[in-house]
Amino acid sequence: MSQLPAPLRPWALQLSLFPEELALSLGPYVARLAAAIGALRPRGETEGGEPQGYDGLTRRGPYERLLLTEWLYALESPDEFIRRAAFGEHAFLKPAFKQPQGSRRTVALLDAGPDQLGSPRIAHLATLVVLQRRAEAAGAEFAWCVLQDSSGRVPFNAVTPASIQTWLAARTAAPVTDAHVARWREALELGSAPEDAWLVGSSRLGRLSEASKLSRIEVEEVVAPSVRRLSVAVRRIARAPTSVELELPPADDCVRLLRDPFSTRAPKPVRLSSAGRFRSFFFSADGTRLIFIRQDGGVAAQPIPHSARATTPKPRRFQPPDGHRLVAAGWRRNGGLLVLTRDDKVLWVHGGVKSAPGGYRPRGIPYLGYEGLLPDAPPANHAPGLATSIVEGGRERIVVRDSEGRLFIVSQQGPALLSSQTSALAEVNRKPVFVMTPQPGSSMDGVWLGILEDHQQRHLPLGPGDGDAFLGHHAAMGGHPEAGLLALRHKPGTWQVLLAKGNLPIYVPVGSRVVGVATFNTESRAPALVLLGQDRRTFSLVGISESQVVARASDDVVHSAVSHGLPVLTWLTVKGELLVWSLTQGMALYRAAPEVGS
Repeated sequence: MSQLPAPLRPWALQLSLFPEELALSLGPYVARLAAAIGALRPRGETEGGEPQGYDGLTRRGPYERLLLTEWLYALESPDEFIRRAAFGEHAFLKPAFKQPQGSRRTVALLDAGPDQLGSPRIAHLATLVVLQRRAEAAGAEFAWCVLQDSSGRVPFNAVTPASIQTWLAARTAAPVTDAHVARWREALELGSAPEDAWLVGSSRLGRLSEASKLSRIEVEEVVAPSVRRLSVAVRRIARAPTSVELELPPADDCVRLLRDPFSTRAPKPVRLSSAGRFRSFFFSADGTRLIFIRQDGGVAAQPIPHSARATTPKPRRFQPPDGHRLVAAGWRRNGGLLVLTRDDKVLWVHGGVKSAPGGYRPRGIPYLGYEGLLPDAPPANHAPGLATSIVEGGRERIVVRDSEGRLFIVSQQGPALLSSQTSALAEVNRKPVFVMTPQPGSSMDGVWLGILEDHQQRHLPLGPGDGDAFLGHHAAMGGHPEAGLLALRHKPGTWQVLLAKGNLPIYVPVGSRVVGVATFNTESRAPALVLLGQDRRTFSLVGISESQVVARASDDVVHSAVSHGLPVLTWLTVKGELLVWSLTQGMALYRAAPEVGS
């Protein structure tokens, strides 16, 4: 709630239950109703309680509590003492009492009948926020209920998502009667003259005999052409009534407040033309951007929004020159979009690669003389490779994993093939890290982790496996010390998540496909595999002892991936819709869909 304006900060805790845009819509209602209802005044000294020392000074009191300095006037200046007494200027110690605050209570009885269906319930929701905050400020208890509820439930004692959802579902066609009010007065032990009890509904409640000695908040919808407004009258016992008129929020916010006020707004979809539709995608090496491969052969690098409400920046785009085939693409922290293309004889590097200290120039590396040491363009209908870079000694070298899993260093000073079987490549702690399987006959058995650093590469054994691996969000605690969260397929149907201390075996149900590794969004933060179910639409987190459905696609999924730099899942459907889903927030962050008819 960091974006709440200053006048709404007193209710920040209560408004934090709602998505920020709904909190901003509901907030003005809360502020105006709070001013009309007023504060719950603390009990005064006359209400008694156990004595608890003194609490400041007062101008009235018995002379045994007269301040000692006042008695000094009586000894040194009797005339001044008499004058101060005559004009009420003597200072007395003010006694303090331990107030029985726990016995105080604010009660709200809400009408869910036909008189209050629709927009008046938005004022009810704001009233609950106001009364709960008001009771907390005075150290009183808070209880609320639906008058027509005859299910035997106990009253709610807080405003929570669960209680609000129950209230929203309690709509009824039965109007409030004296029997409803009498039953709740008895259940809540309100007595004949409750201290702070409120009826919330229409003005018709005032005609009920059981409504006597209860304060009322009367909500009416203003009926007039082109007017969207509520009239709220606050009628407190023994006080003059006050009224306010509230302009309704935008129509879509009203619908959300009345149907599901805790859901987040779906991002507005980006519309794609037929040429701009996505053929495939993959995450950049740092995991913070999506690299889109378009139907027209172009490349786009899209930053991932941090929330559905965030402004989505425009992607960086690149269109290969005529006659060039796309080899690899990626994003560099220090240089932006990086694209490799080739013509008949030359591998071209686009993106201002740093070749010497203080200088940038385009690169073209002839294939002649470097056969087998440079990546090639993938076959038709295959995704290009992933590219990143490392800077050593003022020179930038390109690291490429091609579509066939081969890993290359691309440099005019000496290109090289690092691995012929690489299943994963990512940046971890700003170093390129890859999972590789040595060639048959090599002295290195099993699966290994490679790390490029300081003009060399290190290799660490990961244990047995068939080579398939996924790198996860490396901010997860307890992961592999060099690779972060790392999942490795041990054998068909069995995967292992490699941790700092030991490995965690996870079994994959038949028909499901592993698309990444993440952690549960719970207090345990236990590692889990991200699976696409047999229906090719349902995504689940599956751990060693628990599972959780996290998202469902609208159509069959043709490609999906989990970022290792952010806790996000992305998928592409058969109809060309692409969606980025936050695993921690449980909502869509970005959505792109083809234009109608494209």
